[in-house]
Amino acid sequence: MRKLESSPNDISIKELQDKVDDWIKTYGVRYFSELTNTAILMEEVGELARIMSRTYGDQSFKNGDKTVDHLADELSDVLWVLVCIANQTGIDLTDALERNFRKKTERDSKRHINNDKLK
Repeated sequence: MRKLESSPNDISIKELQDKVDDWIKTYGVRYFSELTNTAILMEEVGELARIMSRTYGDQSFKNGDKTVDHLADELSDVLWVLVCIANQTGIDLTDALERNFRKKTERDSKRHINNDKLK
């Protein structure tokens, strides 16, 4: 996996959550309901899946389909809605991700290294 380089525009997860919250309160009036945002998330994941299956899978693009150029946009759409859901349900994503790393490390510290399918 390639390491992403830092840039002056890097923001922390907390800053991302705050920035999305500020945008919603300034331009979005209010958050959509949690159920609506979950449906929007599924829609965005579907759009991402379409690009992935046509770029890296066996399907080809149809006329008018979004191309790989839209991959970054679709990934950020998914991230945006995930952050919205976290904000409106009171989840601190920094804390949640740190706990998730600990869980995965404890559970999988040897699992993947010892998986013959990955060698």
